[in-house]
Amino acid sequence: MSEKEIDYSKYEPVIGLEVHAQMLTKSKAYCKDPYDYGAEPNTMVSPVSLGHPGTLPKHNKQVVNNAIKMGLACSCQIAGFQYYARKNYFYADLPKGYQITQDKTPICTGGFVEIKRKDGTEKKIGLTRIHMEEDAGKSMHDQDVYDSLIDLNRAGVPLIEIVTEPEIASGEEAYLYLTEMRKLVRYLEICDGNMEEGSLRCDANISVRLKGTTAFGTKVEVKNMNSMRNVQRAIDFEIKRQVDMIENGEKIYQETRAFDALKGITIPMRSKEGAADYRYFPEPDLPPLNITTEYINGVKSQMPALPKELFERFTKTYLLNDYDAGVLTESRDVAEYFEGILKHTSNIKSAANWVMVAIKGYLNEQAIDIKDFVLQPTKIAELISLIDEGKISNSVASQKVFPAMINEHHKSPLQIAESLNLLQESDSDELQNWIDQAIAKYPEKVTEYKAGKQSLLGLFMGEVMKFSKGKADPKLSSKLLKETLDKQ
Repeated sequence: MSEKEIDYSKYEPVIGLEVHAQMLTKSKAYCKDPYDYGAEPNTMVSPVSLGHPGTLPKHNKQVVNNAIKMGLACSCQIAGFQYYARKNYFYADLPKGYQITQDKTPICTGGFVEIKRKDGTEKKIGLTRIHMEEDAGKSMHDQDVYDSLIDLNRAGVPLIEIVTEPEIASGEEAYLYLTEMRKLVRYLEICDGNMEEGSLRCDANISVRLKGTTAFGTKVEVKNMNSMRNVQRAIDFEIKRQVDMIENGEKIYQETRAFDALKGITIPMRSKEGAADYRYFPEPDLPPLNITTEYINGVKSQMPALPKELFERFTKTYLLNDYDAGVLTESRDVAEYFEGILKHTSNIKSAANWVMVAIKGYLNEQAIDIKDFVLQPTKIAELISLIDEGKISNSVASQKVFPAMINEHHKSPLQIAESLNLLQESDSDELQNWIDQAIAKYPEKVTEYKAGKQSLLGLFMGEVMKFSKGKADPKLSSKLLKETLDKQ
């Protein structure tokens, strides 16, 4: 059957995602080894993370706190009693021969993450569980011609795994879900969300079935996707591949596949293991956890305002439109900077525009984070006040004063405007002098204006600004100019 004859609309995909978020802790999950991305191979290990006989793991309180924060942010139920398990598999980069994880008693169950589609509709993606575990090391196959090399620095690094229900219906929905997930872990400051460095990783479980049926198709897991866009691409390809196979009478096997980003295709890796292959059993060296309601409330009290809460505040309290609120809440640091400006000015819209345009533009040009921006929110509020008071124009502020503030951030905007002779002239006599010069320059245009060509106001106003070297107060100048022309 040719590709054109396949009716893809007969099928619906069923997609679930497994996201591994690497915790921002000072030490590994069950020992005191540090971890820094990019460190020299095998320098951040110890007998415990290497699995030497006689060594014992120990709980990491911060990992537990981080998992609770994530669960609360996703409206999950937090388990009171829980124990760890050993997940046995024998990879070269797993020094103990097993992974300490959670099996029967995950720390979080249920909950959801809400996404907003392009058409504005919202959808809740249900979560099955969030559990704590440790990472494996890293195998490198491209460093040596003959051998694979092993770096065990990452072995034992703490993770939480967030597993969704099979409720994602497209690659686009998966992309939106991952966007929200990355935003959440960054807001909570439990993970840096960097997929390129592997601190946020995603595996996708994908199957297809005829619309109207309830039975699941054969599930295929796709790994090795290092960006949210590649997750979407891999899912879209896999949906098409599976439908093509079904329509051509081929059998889909349960397997693990890798995504080749250059070719945009998935390729087989291995047959998929089942739970029995891992031989789970309770971890004998770690005591169970008993988390009280009081403890959970204590963790909750340390949590910041979350993106949805801030979005509602920005739209309902500050009366910003959805687009502006969305841009300003993409990052917790940007949202906090914006609210820092509002502590010193009541001009909300102007503050939003300065953050979204001038400040974010500068940050993007310099490839820096707003945490490293030299200007404090108070300085931006002072700049807004100068504009609102008519002392400088908005264009002068953005083109001349703002860049100078960055280079001389110890000075106030007023000091900079004064030193550059940029303060607007509001003296009526001086303004009238420039207006008279502008009118005298184009006597024939005055006649056209009197004949009804009102658009010529812009020409005269431009001349006023030239004669004043940009110092004329635009509002007052425009009013005086019109009055003068009407008297001609």
